[in-house]
Amino acid sequence: MMPEHHPGDDLLIAYAAGSQDEPVALVVATHLALCPRCRKEVERLEELGGVLLEEHKTEALGEDSLARVLARLDDAALEAPDPQAPEPAPVDPRMPRPLRNYLGAGLERLDWTSYRGLDKAELLTEVPGFRTRLMRIKSGTAMPAHTHEGTELTLVLAGGFSDEHGHFLRGDVAEADAATDHRPVADPGEDCLCLAVTDAPLRLTGPFGRLLNPFLRI
Repeated sequence: MMPEHHPGDDLLIAYAAGSQDEPVALVVATHLALCPRCRKEVERLEELGGVLLEEHKTEALGEDSLARVLARLDDAALEAPDPQAPEPAPVDPRMPRPLRNYLGAGLERLDWTSYRGLDKAELLTEVPGFRTRLMRIKSGTAMPAHTHEGTELTLVLAGGFSDEHGHFLRGDVAEADAATDHRPVADPGEDCLCLAVTDAPLRLTGPFGRLLNPFLRI
């Protein structure tokens, strides 16, 4: 099934340019593995970027340019992975290739925390300014109504969910920001597994949630 909800053009352009922070790039790359349409668009953007580079006026090379380039090639050779090393076995058939290396020994060996139908496992904890999480929402479970102090990208890996902005299934990306106030509800029949990245805390908006905000940093 082709995804119906895609990353915005600004996200695809930044990905093609290689200018995104790792958590955001992980979401986009995982979506691309599931979306031929966006893969084709990123390829077009990369080709356009290559043409622009070729047309850019070439700067004069310094006397030490060759030595610097050779040194960088030596460094790259030292850091390059062994081409003969076998690729790790897939941790889960639902996990697209870009996500696999972040999952270690598998989903069930991640450090999950659970609360009222929601399981969360943190990824990329060493990257400052972002929270990157796998989220597993029990089928039929409604999340608390909330908005965002920053931006959130949510990519569906299995199952699906609905909110005030649509229905999201495998491969779909939901973008939310401070203008978004929603209450996601997991589809019945199958748990909803998502990759979610935020750059600021969520803020609960229901009557009871507002009372909890001073005590929670989600």
